[in-house]
Amino acid sequence: MPGLTMTQSVEGKLSGLERLHLKAKQDRSLQFDNLLHHVTPLLLTQAYKHLNRKSARGVDHESWADFGNKLEQRIKNLHNRLHSQQYRPQPVLRIWLPKPNGEKRPIGITAVEDKVVQQALLWVLEKIYEVDFLGFSYGFRPNRNQHRALDAVYVAISQKKVSWVLDADISKFFDTIDHAWLMKFLRHRIADKRILQLLEKIVKAGVIDEGRYSKTVVGTPQGAVISPLLANIYLHYVLDLWANQWRKRYARGECYIVRYADDSVMGFQYKSDGDNFNRAFEGRLEKFGLSLNRSKTKLLEFGRFAIDNRRKRGLGKPETFEFLGFTHLCSINRLNSRFILKRISSAKKMTLKLHQIRQHLYKIRSKDMYGQGLWLKSVVQGHNNYYAVPGNSKALNAFRSEICRTWLKTLRRRGQRHPISWKKLTRLIKLFIPSAIILHPYPSMRLKV
Repeated sequence: MPGLTMTQSVEGKLSGLERLHLKAKQDRSLQFDNLLHHVTPLLLTQAYKHLNRKSARGVDHESWADFGNKLEQRIKNLHNRLHSQQYRPQPVLRIWLPKPNGEKRPIGITAVEDKVVQQALLWVLEKIYEVDFLGFSYGFRPNRNQHRALDAVYVAISQKKVSWVLDADISKFFDTIDHAWLMKFLRHRIADKRILQLLEKIVKAGVIDEGRYSKTVVGTPQGAVISPLLANIYLHYVLDLWANQWRKRYARGECYIVRYADDSVMGFQYKSDGDNFNRAFEGRLEKFGLSLNRSKTKLLEFGRFAIDNRRKRGLGKPETFEFLGFTHLCSINRLNSRFILKRISSAKKMTLKLHQIRQHLYKIRSKDMYGQGLWLKSVVQGHNNYYAVPGNSKALNAFRSEICRTWLKTLRRRGQRHPISWKKLTRLIKLFIPSAIILHPYPSMRLKV
């Protein structure tokens, strides 16, 4: 558990959470009462220290450092209010960020005190729900990440009997979660009314948008620490358990599922299974107040035999699909003519990222070149850390080249009497801009398949 390793030997506090995890594992139908006693001052303190110290301020304008003044006193007061049921979460502050197409997207900022409470609750609830969650759920879970989900998709398509892929997108999922259903799902495992009331207060805390308060009728709070877990719980009951039963009862052939938050990829051996699942899935979501984004949801012929099968029928190349920032496409190894699942950086994601970089570089164009170089170094290295998968070298090099060109243009617009030469910039590039080197192993190696 992140942030709690130091507490293992302190008065046995962590052992209480470990016992909770053991009980959840031993009895999958057990309902847990008296959970709030696990939210101790020590746990709240560790939750505070675990938070991002540079995060934006919420509606109360309080920073992480502000909350830390007289921390012991603040934690004691917060603990007392939680256990006396006097704690009231503050509304989420909504701000709007511009998008390249001229539109704006909303993000939510939660107050520090509310983040502390939610982080502590997250650690408690994870001990229960990590036992329940299924193996094909990867999003926002301990010891799991996007690359584990990407690896699972890669192995299923490359090594299993997958000839059809359903790329499913749930429309505005986080904004349309039904509160009544969510609370019903939570009661399957939680009997502590204080915890249930606390969670309900959190999801109904409301929003402050341009100074105006509005109630939260559906959805989970944007930017809230606990929202991803609540979303996983919701989809565990709505999608995961149902889909797992569906493939056992109704699928004629093999069926594989990979879910990362609300983004799912399903692989099928037969097209009929894909069509049947697609129709059943849509009806299943509607029952719980959700819907498929039909413009982004598609069943496509894909896999080891898709290229040959489509060629025989006089069709073009197999379609591609997007998953977690990568475009997945069918390809052939030129050396041995074998099928390759290629994963390249999503062009849409790269265009957006480069747009944001250009905007920021323009803002800091008057700063010294070394300061700009250090910032660009962190940006490119972070990009490589995620996208440097086997087979993606061309896209990585294209991104790096565009960064270099953008930097040169920015520096030449500083109005200097003697503009920087390409030769001088080349020295800066060697010093600051990381090379495009593949950092991730092949998925079969990482999963040891």
